Amino acid sequence: MLTILLVGLLVFVLLALTVAPLEALGWWSKRGAEEAAQTVQQILVDDDGDDTPEPFEHYIVYLSGIGAIDGRSIPPEELPLVEALEALPNTAVIRDVFPYSVTNKGLTGQRALSWLWSRIEKARLKKPEALAGMLVNARNAMQLFVSADRRYGPAYNLGTAREVVEALRRKGYQLDGGKPVTLIGWSGGAQISIGAAWYLGMGKIPVRVVSIGGMMSDDPGLARVEHLWHLRGTKDVFEKLGGVMFAGRWPRAAFSPWSDALKEGRIDIIDLGPMHHNGKAHYYDPNVIGSDGRSYLQVTIDAVVAVLTDRPVDTIPG
Repeated sequence: MLTILLVGLLVFVLLALTVAPLEALGWWSKRGAEEAAQTVQQILVDDDGDDTPEPFEHYIVYLSGIGAIDGRSIPPEELPLVEALEALPNTAVIRDVFPYSVTNKGLTGQRALSWLWSRIEKARLKKPEALAGMLVNARNAMQLFVSADRRYGPAYNLGTAREVVEALRRKGYQLDGGKPVTLIGWSGGAQISIGAAWYLGMGKIPVRVVSIGGMMSDDPGLARVEHLWHLRGTKDVFEKLGGVMFAGRWPRAAFSPWSDALKEGRIDIIDLGPMHHNGKAHYYDPNVIGSDGRSYLQVTIDAVVAVLTDRPVDTIPG
């Protein structure tokens, strides 16, 4: 039985790799080019004609990991971090952008396979470690690679940037106001954050990125990121794959966006402690306690808040 399930998962992954770019390409061919032009026009505006005072001094966009199924349902384990962000003064937190769909359409929305994703989600609610839940991870991971792909990434990342802009505008953000925007990307959300930053950073939006265990490429978007804080666990194998799979992140890769950002001091890589990517002892684990008495979840929350408030990050000693 296990063999059949593993073979089925492998077949699914291969199919997902084949069709992964189709959503972005389909959006582009139908209405994406027109919507993209409108988005770029918005971002590049010198004066949007709106002098209404902005309600917030800082805007945060939280992009969840590859286990997310839509933009409205953040996995419960991530909610304490989001709530800590929402408690920051003068800060707006946007949490409804689904980073694994170029049109912000959740997996259980109006899709051909929405029935399948709905059944998988119900199975995950009953048993979070259910093997069927890995299908969500596999499907979303493919979108991560679409974002990083130099052929399909520009369309995908522009679609994501459009959704971020729309979400910012709903919170009262003025595109000509110069208020800082921080994209916080957990896991695959980190790559999609820097992909979208290429477009968001074209105008007067100061873009920063916080990566939590992110698997990232040497995306061109790094050239328009004011600063990237990469928070990682020393036992996170998935995070390490980014530095291996994408040649532009290799130590000897000269003149890549990653190496340029490192040389310019725009990337801080911070080892939080012996955290894994998932399973037990991961970034959001409230039950594993570090040597300093804090849970791994609290260490992650403290690190993100410290970065956002310009304070030193307290990592797990040893």
